[in-house]
Amino acid sequence: MVNVDKLEFGIETFGDIVANEDGSLQSAAESIRQIIHEGEIADKYGIDVIGVGEHHRPDYSVSSPETVLAAIASVTKNIKLATAVTVLSSDDPVRVYERFATLDGLSNGRAQVMLGRGSFTESFPLFGYELTDYDDLFNEKLGLYDELRKEKAVTWSGKFRASLTDQEVYPKTEHGELETYIGIGGSPESIIRAVRFGYKVIIAIIGGQADRFKPYIELYHEAAKQLNKPEFPIAVHSHGFIADDKDAAIEVAFKNIKENFDRIGLTRGWAPMSREQFDSETKVGSFYVGDPETVAQRMARTINLLDLGRFDLVYGAGNQTAAQRERMIELYATKVIPRVKEILTEKEAAK
Repeated sequence: MVNVDKLEFGIETFGDIVANEDGSLQSAAESIRQIIHEGEIADKYGIDVIGVGEHHRPDYSVSSPETVLAAIASVTKNIKLATAVTVLSSDDPVRVYERFATLDGLSNGRAQVMLGRGSFTESFPLFGYELTDYDDLFNEKLGLYDELRKEKAVTWSGKFRASLTDQEVYPKTEHGELETYIGIGGSPESIIRAVRFGYKVIIAIIGGQADRFKPYIELYHEAAKQLNKPEFPIAVHSHGFIADDKDAAIEVAFKNIKENFDRIGLTRGWAPMSREQFDSETKVGSFYVGDPETVAQRMARTINLLDLGRFDLVYGAGNQTAAQRERMIELYATKVIPRVKEILTEKEAAK
């Protein structure tokens, strides 16, 4: 049963390059500054979390999300600051922990680590790792991160980095550990791994109906019981776009999401996105697109179906304008979130 009072709502950006009104593109620097402004807007309207992705390619502006989150921290008061995701496999767990502990300190405890293996692989050759070690890298580094998270002296050895002997890592957090999620694309192995480490889970639903992820959530709860591990509310993130007019929202989203997915698909062997595919995703799939009422109805259904504790909407996919992105954040906060809570409350009262 969804606990509406504790339900959280976030926004996430992968750092897509912002478009100017004339169709030209901003620089990466301008796009980064826009994200900081959007974080300020989201905080003003009471959104719970902002997540910033890590990418190392020209169509995204952010390769160092913790730096951007630190800038957002300086102009906000309440919003939690997350990555979406930190590619732990090609990073150093010690440096990850140090950066986030620093962010946590300067933001008065608002940092959230979201760890993942990375669906983009540009960081592996960039930092000298082999893709053949994809799984082993994440498993080993997650083990070290977990030791660091205890904030005690660490003795550890592995294959991919230097060993540690009774090593302290600084700074320490004020509350004793960093809040950590593991980002999951949807595999039983990933679910079980997250449970074994006792971490919170956020599931990326970026295609198809949300219904197909229900077995994974059931597996999470069952595994937690069997392994005697804590059970946390499940989080989900999916793409979306909101505008005052439903038809206008659909056209903007189709143009930008299609361009974004087609560009990525060139390196992954995907067929270009058809209008039929896009329309299916907006009606029953994983794109939450339309006016506030349309998006709220679809979000409420997913939250209720999967018994979620948090829903993050990925905004700004493709090259949307600053005005479009800002208006979407405002509508999400002032129209969609209150309406979702209202729908869920009505459903519960009708039982």
